[in-house]
Amino acid sequence: MNFGWIKKNKGQGMVEYILIIAVVVGIVFVAYKTLGKKVKSQFEKATKTIQSADKV
Repeated sequence: MNFGWIKKNKGQGMVEYILIIAVVVGIVFVAYKTLGKKVKSQFEKATKTIQSADKV
């Protein structure tokens, strides 16, 4: 009996998982680059608001 096709299919499945992970990482990277500055400015604004409220 030749079970070589089982190993071939497992390898193919691993490559598919790696490609899916690579796509997800790419999407996260693009979202970070796109929204990173906006999120940072919102945190800075919130920090300034909290600091000014603390002084009052």
